Amino acid sequence: MTDDLTLNMNAYLPLRDVVFHTLREAILKGDLKPGERLMELQLAAKLGVSRTPIREAIRMLEQEGLAVTMPRKGAEVAKMTLKDMEDVLEIREALDELAVRIACEKITDEQLKKLIAVKEEFESNTKSGDLKKIAESDVLFHDIIYEATGNPKLVSMLNNLREQVYRYRVEYIKNPKNYPVLIAEHEAIVEGVKNHDAKKASGAMHEHVANQAAAVKEIIQGQE
Repeated sequence: MTDDLTLNMNAYLPLRDVVFHTLREAILKGDLKPGERLMELQLAAKLGVSRTPIREAIRMLEQEGLAVTMPRKGAEVAKMTLKDMEDVLEIREALDELAVRIACEKITDEQLKKLIAVKEEFESNTKSGDLKKIAESDVLFHDIIYEATGNPKLVSMLNNLREQVYRYRVEYIKNPKNYPVLIAEHEAIVEGVKNHDAKKASGAMHEHVANQAAAVKEIIQGQE
């Protein structure tokens, strides 16, 4: 287990959520490796908490697909499998294309301004080298499109999926070579939405998700 594991305290969150976010970030950054055991006693000692918030945090990680409980072994960091990635991104592709088509019709001037601002923020963040900031601005870019649909049921479905997608998103943006492609894709999506061109926006979104799937597929196959 990594020696760099320290609790990221937040006075506004319950302890289980603080532990969850700490472990989640360690998994996404690769400090906790796929297949590595998540032993409650060891994690509790390392983070200076009791076993209860550790146990609760592991359950939350399982809901996101970041941890699995193995018979007679206990919990461990989930391995990324090609099937899981394809299943998740297949659903994401369909829902993201639907969301951007609806957004083309319903987006407000204020939401469009926010979308353009976040597109520029994402581009700026790619120069910072801060993986968390890059991922957060990419998430926000898509969240504004979801919000613009005005469809709370669709937004709820996308929010549930977002956590399962996050791991693959982080894997993709770990490689700076992908940034120019991402920036160009965001630009194409914004142009489609701005011009209320559902066909262009949907096509750009399709390419956006497909490129991520292809890149992550290579990463997973390289780890097998």
